[in-house]
Amino acid sequence: MTSFCLDTLGGDLLPPIPTGRRARFRARCAGFLFRRAIARLPLRVELPDGTVLGAGARTEPLPRMIIHDPEAFFARLGGQGLIGFGESYTAGEWTAPDPVAVLTVLATRLTQLIPAALQGFRGVLPTPPEREVGTAENARANVAHHYDLSNELYQLFLDETMSYSSALFEDPDTAAWDLLAQAQHDKIDRLLDAAGVGPGSRVLEIGTGWGELCLRAAARGAQVHSVTLSDRQLGLARIRVAAAGFADSVRIELCDYRDVRGEYDAIVSVEMIEAVGYRYWPVYFETLDRRLAPGGRIALQAITMPHDRMLATRDTYTWIQKYIFPGGFLPSTEAIADAAAQTRLRVTERLCFGRHYAQTLRLWRERFDARTAEVEDLGFDAVFRRLWQFYLAYSEAGFRSGYLDVQQIVLDRPEERP
Repeated sequence: MTSFCLDTLGGDLLPPIPTGRRARFRARCAGFLFRRAIARLPLRVELPDGTVLGAGARTEPLPRMIIHDPEAFFARLGGQGLIGFGESYTAGEWTAPDPVAVLTVLATRLTQLIPAALQGFRGVLPTPPEREVGTAENARANVAHHYDLSNELYQLFLDETMSYSSALFEDPDTAAWDLLAQAQHDKIDRLLDAAGVGPGSRVLEIGTGWGELCLRAAARGAQVHSVTLSDRQLGLARIRVAAAGFADSVRIELCDYRDVRGEYDAIVSVEMIEAVGYRYWPVYFETLDRRLAPGGRIALQAITMPHDRMLATRDTYTWIQKYIFPGGFLPSTEAIADAAAQTRLRVTERLCFGRHYAQTLRLWRERFDARTAEVEDLGFDAVFRRLWQFYLAYSEAGFRSGYLDVQQIVLDRPEERP
C-alpha cells in the first residue's frame, strides 16, 4: 500500500516552526494583532493557561477555537500569515469542535482582521511561485497535484455521480445526502439547457471531471468532445462512458484547453476557470471565442470572489494554493465580464447560488469525516486528513459567510442572436 503524505502529493511537508530572533519578534507581533482582532469577534478562543479570548467569550455559547500550542501557533502565524494559520491546524496546534463555525466568523470579518494601517504591507507576504503559474507547461502538474491523488479517495465522499462541484438543490435549507445526486443532475441539466445542448449538438467540455456531464449531454443525443489534464480522471471517465453505452458519441482526451481544435455549437465548463489563473483569463476567453460556432452559446460554472478582494490578493500566495490548488485563483463577476469583453463574447445570464455550495461542501465534509478509517486504509496519513478537513471546512465557511459565491454564467455573441 502506498503511504501518502504531503511530500508525495506534490507539495511540501509542513515546514518547521520558525525560530530565531526575527521569528520571535514576528510571533509577538502576530500575537498582539490576533488578540486585538479576536477581542472584537464573536468567538471563544481558549489557551492552555486558562485564558479565554473573544467578545463575550465568557458568557455566550460561541464557536470555540482551542489553541494547544500558542508558541507554535503564533510563530507560524507571524511567519506565514494565513498560510501559517492553516499549517498550524494541520499540525494539530489548534483545533475546534466545529471548524466551520470558527472559520465562518473569521471569513465574515476578513477585511477587518488587520488594521488598515498595516494592510499596505501585503507586499511582504509570499507571492505565488513561477512553477505554479498557469502556463501550458505548468498546468498539468497543477492539476495532477489535486485531481490525481486517488479516484478511490474521491469515491469515498462524493455521491454516485462523482460530481466535484456545487450541486443545485431545490431548497438548500433542506439539502441532504439522499438529495445530492439529483441536485448534481439538476445543476448539469441547467447548464446544458443554457448552452442549448440537444440532439446533434457538437459540445465541447473543458474539464471532464469524472464524466457525468458527458453522460448527461450524450443522453440528449449530443456529440461530446471533453478535455482534461488529469490522467486518473481520464481513465475513470472513459470507463463510465463506455459502461453507459456512449463510447461512440463521447470523445475524452488528455488535452490543454489552449490546444483544442474544431468548432462547437455549445461549450460548457464547470468550475475550471478557477485553475486558469488571472494572467491567462484573456487566453481562456479567446479560446472559447475561437471554438464557438456561429450562433452557439457557452455555459460556465464559476466560483467567484468580490472584485476588490480579487484585486488585493491576486499576487498573494495563499494556503489553498500551496496545499490544495496550485496555480488556482478565483475570478470576480467583473473580471469575467471584462475578460469576455476583450473578445466577441458577452455575458447574457447569471445565476448565483452560493448557499447551495455551502450545503454541498457540508455533505462532502460530513462524509469525509465519517469515512476516516477508509481514508486511512487508502494510505492517507493523519496529516493529510487534517489538511483536507481544514480545506473542506475553509471552503464551506467561505460560502456560508458570503465571501465566496458560485455562478452559472451564459455567454454568446450579441450579433449572432436570433
